[in-house]
Amino acid sequence: MTLRITSFSNFVEARQVSFSVMSALLKLEDVSVLRDGKVIFGPISWSLSTGQRWVIIGPNGAGKTTLLALVGALIHPSSGSVEILGNRMGSVDVFELRPRIGMSSSALQDSLPGEERVVDLVLTAAYAITGRWLEEYDLWDESRAKALLDIFGVRELSERRFGTLSEGERKRVQIARSLMADPEILLLDEPAAGLDLGGREDILERISRYLDEEGAPASVIVTHHIEEIPRGTTHVLLLSAGGIFAAGEINSVLTESNLNQLFGVEIALSHDGRRYSAISKRA
Repeated sequence: MTLRITSFSNFVEARQVSFSVMSALLKLEDVSVLRDGKVIFGPISWSLSTGQRWVIIGPNGAGKTTLLALVGALIHPSSGSVEILGNRMGSVDVFELRPRIGMSSSALQDSLPGEERVVDLVLTAAYAITGRWLEEYDLWDESRAKALLDIFGVRELSERRFGTLSEGERKRVQIARSLMADPEILLLDEPAAGLDLGGREDILERISRYLDEEGAPASVIVTHHIEEIPRGTTHVLLLSAGGIFAAGEINSVLTESNLNQLFGVEIALSHDGRRYSAISKRA
C-alpha cells in the first residue's frame, strides 16, 4: 500500500481558517493521572489561551513531564477532562491532533532515527511521523523546512544524519521540527538544558524572536532554571508534588516568596527588564 501525501500546505491553510475563531487552546478540568492505583499527578485545572507564553517550573518530581505529556496528547488522564484545540481527549483521533501541536523533548529525541537526514526529520513532522517512507513533499514544504533550520541556526546541517549531531545541534533541529506543521501550540521541554552559556543564550533569543512574530503559536516551556525563562514569557505555572502551587501572570506569580516556599531555599530573584535570574541568599 502506498501512502501518498501531496503537500501539507493546503492542510495548514484549511486548519487555520477552521480554528481562527477559537481562543481557548487547552483546558484541563480536575485532571488526575494514576499509576498502579496511586495518584501521581493532580487533580489540577488549568488553561492556555491564544497569545499566551507559559513557562512551567518546579522541583524534580513535581509533575512537569506528566503535564507536558497530557497537553501534547501523548497520554490520557485517568480522571477529569482534557480539551486540546477544541477536542476532548478520548473522543478524538490523537494522530490527527498531534500535527497541530509542536513538541520538542528529550523523550522524543530518543525516538528519532539517527540515520535520517536532518531536513527529512523536519519535513516528516508535518504529519507527526519520525522518518521518510513513501510520502511526497513539494517545494513549499522543503523551503519551509530549510527556513526553519535557518531560523534556529542549523541550515548548514540539513544534509547531515541526525545521529552525527551534537546535543546542542539536535535540540535546534528538534525545535525546527516542532514548528514544521505551523502548530497552534508549541511545547518545549528544557530547550536550553545541557548547552554551554553561548549556546543557551543563542537558542533562548532565537525562540523569543520566533514567538514575537505575528501569528506565532501559544507556547509552554518547561525548565528547571529561572535563567532559562525566555524573554517575552507572559505566564508561569509553579508545580509541586504533582499539583499546582501557583499560576498566573509572571510578574505576580514569579516572586521570591513563592520560590522560597516551592524550593525550600531562600532565593534572591532579579529581573533586568528582559530576563530573570535567581541565586540563593546564602551564597
